[in-house]
Amino acid sequence: MYNRRNFLKQSGAAAIGSMFLANKAGAAFFESKKQHAVGVQLFTFFTTIDKDVPGTLKAIAGVGYKEVESAFSMKGGFYGMSSKEFAQVAKDSGVKWASHHVIGAPFKMPARPANPAPVANPKDTAGRAAMMAAIAKMPPMLNLKDNYQQVVDEVAAGGLKYLVCASIPLSTGDEIKQAVDILSKAGEAAKKAGLTLCYHNHTHEFEMVEGQKPYDVLLTQVSSDLLKFELDLGWATAAGVNPVDLFKANPGRFPLWHVKDISADKKQPVEVGTGIVDFKPIFAAAKTAGMQHFFVEQDGAPKPIENITTSYNNIVTKILK
Repeated sequence: MYNRRNFLKQSGAAAIGSMFLANKAGAAFFESKKQHAVGVQLFTFFTTIDKDVPGTLKAIAGVGYKEVESAFSMKGGFYGMSSKEFAQVAKDSGVKWASHHVIGAPFKMPARPANPAPVANPKDTAGRAAMMAAIAKMPPMLNLKDNYQQVVDEVAAGGLKYLVCASIPLSTGDEIKQAVDILSKAGEAAKKAGLTLCYHNHTHEFEMVEGQKPYDVLLTQVSSDLLKFELDLGWATAAGVNPVDLFKANPGRFPLWHVKDISADKKQPVEVGTGIVDFKPIFAAAKTAGMQHFFVEQDGAPKPIENITTSYNNIVTKILK
């Protein structure tokens, strides 16, 4: 298992550090290696985790992951538990619970998802149907528009520092205005509770809507004191966005990342290190971004443990090497 603490104790660490400090990009890259644990977003296990939450978390820890970010559960709540209960289960399983996802406002479920369906094969209609059927059976999900104070209180009770808006309707100018209001109010409540509210992107945030890009509006019209961002590196790349350029234009605004890779056709999440995302320059800009935690995510992973094992190995042997 890759161990940053042992690595830094090795006799060659000082020399390696000096070499990296010779240029700023290298220094930032080196700093990102020694400070940040490797995490995983539990949506990768969406259709399986509720069957055995402790077992799934222990398996994740067994791969080498140190942190998890929670998502939606078919049991509701925090995988059928209170936030305090889930925090304890995570701790007992060997991982730290660092962040939680919630939707921004109710969505009208489309006949087909706006983004590519999160299944291993885009042509896998049975897999898509299974995913949609699972979502349909879920208890009503809390959201920031209607339940922001309850969400904030529950997440804070679990000891977290980050609450993430996983997505919010942004298909019209009115929806964009509403999103600014929702995220501002939720961000204020989160700040009072000692939380940092972040926004997580897909691809549509970077597409023009009535003459404006929703992502630009959220960046400029919601105070940086109230809203940070969790940049999904895979979907941003698929949308034609260079993450490093975003970091330089908005330094310190991206404390969380989704480390996701994308297939060559830009339609499908794949194991980290097997797709088109160039992660090394992104990680070299970690200090500029203000990154504090990152989470591997592979939507609809066909074999989640095998898939995240490949991602983990590629991160620690290639990207962070």
